[in-house]
Amino acid sequence: MEFFIISTLNGLSYGLLLFMLSSGLTLIFSMMGVLNFAHASFYMVGAYVGYSVSTWVGFWPALVISPLVVGGMGALFERFALRRVHKFGHVPELLITFGLSYVLVELVQLIWGRIALDFRPPEALQGPAFTLINHSVQGLSVIWGAAPASACSAVDAAIRVVCSPFPATRGFMMLVALIMLLAVWLLLKRTRIGLVIQAALTHPEAVEALGHNVPAVFMLVFGAGAALAGLAGVIGGSTFLTEPAMAATVGSVVFVVVVVGGMGSLPGAFLASVLIGVIQTFAVAFDYSVGSIALQWGIEFSASARDSSLFKLTLSQVAPILPYLFLVLILIFRPRGLLGTREG
Repeated sequence: MEFFIISTLNGLSYGLLLFMLSSGLTLIFSMMGVLNFAHASFYMVGAYVGYSVSTWVGFWPALVISPLVVGGMGALFERFALRRVHKFGHVPELLITFGLSYVLVELVQLIWGRIALDFRPPEALQGPAFTLINHSVQGLSVIWGAAPASACSAVDAAIRVVCSPFPATRGFMMLVALIMLLAVWLLLKRTRIGLVIQAALTHPEAVEALGHNVPAVFMLVFGAGAALAGLAGVIGGSTFLTEPAMAATVGSVVFVVVVVGGMGSLPGAFLASVLIGVIQTFAVAFDYSVGSIALQWGIEFSASARDSSLFKLTLSQVAPILPYLFLVLILIFRPRGLLGTREG
């Protein structure tokens, strides 16, 4: 039971990290119609800027300063580059963000080098948030923080005790992602700024007639989306690994999340992120081979088939392609995505 709970929480934490990334991309696309290929690179820059700031003033100021720096970079890019090609259509917009992604990767390697950095979380987030203890006699219990050695050892050989810690960094990641979801939703649905942003997308002339600066609104939206990616970078970089390849690692999966959830749908991005995170985590956790699963279903194979590599293929080996398989199925049977409203 503790294995199922911890695996579910690990899947949720990974899925919520994907949502932190995809929320900014979804915000930019839903408000501006721009599919930002450099979004994962902003995530990477957020991790590296967060690392540098944390070495100077600590992790908690870096959690605020890094998203502001990345958001400023995004706003300047929209103002002086993206806005100039906006009138030429979606293809030039896509190509200029595609080029920016390579520029950012090269700049990161020039400034910080090509090797991974030791970006550690603060002491408050080091260690487990809680420990699940599965006692064969007393049942399942929870201890906040690290469990003492005496609680994880059995006095009798017939008694089985399993302790499963859940990292505090993952718990913090889940908390920040949920706060981000609530904050973005309240901003768009319950504030005057959100109404102006949504009106600027559909009726820009009317918004300008009311005295609002529509280009400035779009610049702020792009900057806010980049800032969300920067925030995800600080948390993801300190939880996992800060390296130049981190953008490529999550970049393609984030686009899968946006398409599966529905282009421009924030609730859809949240649902798709959680589904993909949980599915991938359990695929790695339940490391069964394809052949063993088929045999459990009563499917018989010849001796030559049982010796084939396909028969011995495990779920953990298949896990990296599951999001893309999910994407293909969504595009075939529901092109607008899980909660999207526009086709394709």
